[in-house]
Amino acid sequence: MFKIKKSYSLPIKGIESKFPVQNLYFVGRNYTEHSVEMGEDEKVPPFFFSKPNWTIASKNVSYPKDTCKLQHEVELVIAIGEHSKIYGFGVGVDLTRRDLQKDAKKNGKPWFRGKSFIGSSVISDITLFEKNIDFSELRLELFVNNKLRQRGNCKDMIWNPSEILCEISKDFDLEAGDLVFTGTPKGVGDLNKGDLIEASIPGYISHSFRIIK
Repeated sequence: MFKIKKSYSLPIKGIESKFPVQNLYFVGRNYTEHSVEMGEDEKVPPFFFSKPNWTIASKNVSYPKDTCKLQHEVELVIAIGEHSKIYGFGVGVDLTRRDLQKDAKKNGKPWFRGKSFIGSSVISDITLFEKNIDFSELRLELFVNNKLRQRGNCKDMIWNPSEILCEISKDFDLEAGDLVFTGTPKGVGDLNKGDLIEASIPGYISHSFRIIK
């Protein structure tokens, strides 16, 4: 019998248990201003794509091969628990080989190479969800080398977290261990070797990492 090569898990703030990562889902174009900055039709509704869980990273990320345009996208990440309920949340950074993604779009091909590579899904520890937390009141920030690059409010999402989960459930049930990246606000930009990135949901959690050689 074969053995599973590797499992992936994330620390949970305040407890010793870890969050075992299963599937990764992403919402594209969930902030109107980001759609505009990417040259997309702002009237086109959000959509889903996925990545393998081996793209997860929590520490430094090596600059990926075959690209000269690595970009950051800060996002609220929803962690799913039993019965498809929200278990917790974190701050994540969806790293993208933008030149490869644009080439794939131009040729009508999937985004796999642009979005999926070792370390392309960076995420913080998981913060437990409490009923008094209103996602619409959360703010996202991302700094590169101590300079602000992205700042956005979760209230500006086209699909809010509840709507995102509802849309996904039209096709399949979310499983415990799934992570849902909910989209990025405007301000995405290039990253270089040596850059220090700090992503945060102010008042709740922050996470920093560096792009290394």
